[in-house]
This record gives sequence, structure tokens and C-alpha cells, in this order.
Amino acid sequence: MFKRILIANRGEIAIRVMRAAKELGIETVAVYHSVDKEAPFVHFADFAYEVYSDTPKSAYLDIQQIIDVARRSNSEAIHPGYGFLSEREAFSQACLDANIKFIGPYPKSIEMMGSKTKAREIMFEAGVPIVPGTKEKINDYDQLHKTASEIGYPILLKAAAGGGGKGMRKVYSSEDLIENFESAKREALKSFVDDSIYIEKLIENPKHIEIQIIADEHGNYLHFGERDCSIQRRHQKLIEECPSTVLDDELRQKMGQVAINAAKACNYVNAGTVEFLFDKNKNFYFLEMNTRIQVEHPVTERVTRADLVKEQIKIAAGEKLKITQQDIKWIGHSIECRINAEDPFNNFLPSTGKITYLREPGGKGVRIDSGIEQGSTISIHFDPMVAKLITLGVNREEALDRMIQALKNYKIFGIKTVIPFLIAVLEHPEFRNGNFDTGFLESKFNFEEFSKIEKEIEQTIAAIAAYSYRKVNQTVRKENQNQKNNLSKWKMRKFI
Repeated sequence: MFKRILIANRGEIAIRVMRAAKELGIETVAVYHSVDKEAPFVHFADFAYEVYSDTPKSAYLDIQQIIDVARRSNSEAIHPGYGFLSEREAFSQACLDANIKFIGPYPKSIEMMGSKTKAREIMFEAGVPIVPGTKEKINDYDQLHKTASEIGYPILLKAAAGGGGKGMRKVYSSEDLIENFESAKREALKSFVDDSIYIEKLIENPKHIEIQIIADEHGNYLHFGERDCSIQRRHQKLIEECPSTVLDDELRQKMGQVAINAAKACNYVNAGTVEFLFDKNKNFYFLEMNTRIQVEHPVTERVTRADLVKEQIKIAAGEKLKITQQDIKWIGHSIECRINAEDPFNNFLPSTGKITYLREPGGKGVRIDSGIEQGSTISIHFDPMVAKLITLGVNREEALDRMIQALKNYKIFGIKTVIPFLIAVLEHPEFRNGNFDTGFLESKFNFEEFSKIEKEIEQTIAAIAAYSYRKVNQTVRKENQNQKNNLSKWKMRKFI
């Protein structure tokens, strides 16, 4: 086992990895930009090294600096978390060249799955069902029109090097094709330094189902079942759960085996996720493979009782998986909500500032993966997610009730968060009934009705603030009076 590892990330995922490492008896090393100097993850690590850059984000993307810190700190391995360098083939290769273990897949696997067009080709050859579309990027307008016509509208334009909804456009007619194509290319170039676009048939209102897999370096593969990530806004996941309301044991095992076949097709090692679109007829199609740990991995951990991050570290250390597929059971139901610093009443505009008050919920079946504390400053430089709230119940109803109660007990002042929006979604009758897909927010959620509760929330916050102000003043006055009384007693004792 490793003695010391470096975590090339920040925020809640850095703390999550550090916690797993420490439980394995491994020392941890943090890297941080100066804006994160007082962040909780820096203080949670055993060692911390500053990395320098003109912009905070680029500091966490500087491969050479991070490799240098790993060498100086005598780190034997690097865990990339998610985002930043986690799916960069060059980073995995740099670790390999420096004789530092990358806690993730081989460079070649990342490269194979990093290009959406190449991934589709590999999956097609491996017999994995794929959405009808192109296997190569679109080079010109003639090819664009011809391909779109052959596939049939509606279609989906997608960035070949992308993910997270960047460089993605729905097109319903040929009149809108060129404009959306150019827009997708510009966004893809800005986000991924690659403007390659390909076309897929748009599967309207599918569910987004993903399968968690793990593979060791000795040829053993396991799947840990599915997660339903269908509640999305602009292709960004907001709420995830395990298990899905639409899969039974037979279909779970079928999709799990397909995911394992996909992983084997790219010689995959460590933790990864194979994502599928799932239509109303229970057909499923390969979407992409994420070659890293996912934001939503805790719901799988809660239901299967596994620790996926510990498994990542042990696999990277050369250990064999100690369980078989038959050992994995799905017990109960788990839901995760992403706590984003965004204003849901103002088109989800990012919210920045200092957290002046923080009260996190707790209780049976409640877990929080957080990267903040009272006094933390939320800046514009990073992803707006500040924490993840996860609940576990004996069934979906209990997990939902616990989540709603936990969200209502979650108090963050100083910034705006999506908590009111999450509560509204969870209380929606269609969501509670399990009747939802990726089009839920566009087709079923009433944003006009939701906006009406903003005034109620502001009044509640104002009342809490006023109450807190009175309590503070009362405490100060009482302390001042006590000091006067004590001084008077001291004077009396002195002069008697």
C-alpha cells in the first residue's frame, strides 16, 4: 500500500479522497492556489503545497507543477478526483513517465474514451448498443445536411471531445442546422480546445442511466449497478439516485454486463462509469464513458455499502478485487442533491461571497460531502457546487422524505443556493411517483409557480436574521452587565 498520495483537486472531492486515504493509513498531500489558502481541504491534508498561476483554475491544470510537487513531497501516487485533469490522457501519461502511480485508468483508455466519435466506433465493434449517428466528425456543410437528413430530425449536435452538455445543441429542422452547428463548434472550441462536432439521433425524453464499474489490474471486472441521473438542467445533473425506478434485477444485470463489455473493449482499469440513454421501451444506448470517479458516486456507496474511493486506491496499489459480482447487493434507496451556489430565482446565476452562517443537517441516513465551512469564500473561479447532500432510506419514499427534511434544515447564509429549487423538485408529484426523464424540468416543472415562493423565503430569512441580531445584542448586553457587576464586586472586595 502507498505511504503518501497527492490529491490533484480541491473542494469536497479533495476532502472525500483524503478521508478514504487516511482510513487506509495513507498520508495526504494537497495542492492549492492562493485563493484557496484557507479552504477546508488545505487544512484537512497532512501536507499542503501552493501552486502558482495567473488564474486560479489554471493552477489546478498545470501538469508539470503538480508532478513537481508530487516529487518534492515524496508522493507515490496521485488521485485526480473529477474535473480538472481527471480525464486528461497527458496527465496520466505524465504520472507514468515520472514513475508516480495515477489512481485511475491507463493513458490509452482515457484517449480511447475521450473522443466521443472514437468511443462510438469502439463500442459499436464491441457489440454495445449505440444511438444512431456518425462515427466521425462533421467537416463541412454538405456533409452536415446530408448526414442530418439521413439520420432524420430531430438530431443532436455534440462536441467530440466534450462532456457536461458543452458543445451540445438540439436541432429540429434543417432551417436551424447551420446556426446551431456553428454555435456548438464555438462552444466546443472554447471548452475543449477542439471544435469537432458529430451527430446523433435525438432520443426524445429518455432517462439518463449510468452503470458504475470497477476493474483491477489482474483482469477482474465488477459492476455496482445503476444510477438515475435524469434530473438535469442544461445537461447538468442536479439530482441522482440509486437504484432507478425503471430497472428490475434482470435488466440491471444485463446493462451491467454491457458496461463491463464496454470497459473491457478499452482495457479499462480502476473506477469508471458507462452512461446510457434509456427510452420508454426499455431500450438503452451507449452515451459515453467517464474515465474517473463521478460526482454522484455516494449514492452507489450507500446502497451497496462499498467505498469506491478506497477501492480506487487499493487497485492502483496493485491489489486484486476481494469481492465477486455475487457479493454485491443493492439494499435500500439513496438520493443525492448537488448544493450549488446559484440563484434559482435569477436564472441560476452563480452566487459568490462569504458564508456568514452554516448549519448542516444530520441524523439517521444523512451524509454530507462538503468543501465549505462557516467563513468560507465562494469565488467566481470554480464550479458552483459547494457540497453534496446524500440520504439513504429503506425505500425510495423514506430516502425522499429524509432528503426533503435535510434540505429544509440546511442553512447557508451569505450566498444563494439551489436548495429551495431542489425541495420544489423533490416535492413535485411526478417526481415522487418516479414519472420523470431528462425533459422533466422543461415539460413538467412550473418555474412560474416556483418563483412565487421567493418572497416567502426572503421573509423567512429576514425574520431569522432579525431574531439572530436580537439574540446577539441581548448576549452582548448581558455580557457587558456581567462585566460591570464583576467589576463592582472587585471594587467592593478591594476597599472593604
